[in-house]
Amino acid sequence: MIGIIDYGAGNLHSVKNAFDYLKIKSRIIKMPEDMLSVKRIVLPGVGAFGFAVKRLRQTGLFDKIVEWLKQGRPFLGICLGLQLLFESSEESKGIKGFGIFKGNIKKFRKYKVPQIGWNSVEILKSIALFDTRKKTFFYFLHGYYVDTPQKELILGMTDYGIKYPSIINRENIYGVQFHPEKSGKMGLILLKNWVERC
Repeated sequence: MIGIIDYGAGNLHSVKNAFDYLKIKSRIIKMPEDMLSVKRIVLPGVGAFGFAVKRLRQTGLFDKIVEWLKQGRPFLGICLGLQLLFESSEESKGIKGFGIFKGNIKKFRKYKVPQIGWNSVEILKSIALFDTRKKTFFYFLHGYYVDTPQKELILGMTDYGIKYPSIINRENIYGVQFHPEKSGKMGLILLKNWVERC
């Protein structure tokens, strides 16, 4: 069973619909006790860094997610869900993320902000999420990007005035800056492979 974290702003129903289409069982997680019956967690993301942290702390989910991550249990962060894995964000000064990885989230300085629409991901390493090393297109919607000194985390890069990490991974923790649930066939392949291989 996959748990999809609900903090009041994520596009969780699009993610749920994608898993339903793939005939993969999932449920919405609203409170810490809801996590007891799930084997994997997805943290979808739309909205502000600070708002997400505040809501997750209010429900008690913040500390439970950090505990889950420190145990190395299967996790997929989508968009803001990826960004929350890091220490901080220019979007919400003074607000700390999960801090699982080193680095912070910076605002795009070039081109239109936010980035909306399709962009390519350059796959840097052979990974379980894909059977290809070619550039692959996904749907993006974000105004901030990850800046991390931990280059070993980076599996995919995207260019939007600056090259930034769009796929990161360490052991059972994965994060993607794009929205697989809105990325057609390749997005569904990613979600399916994450469940079956990762």
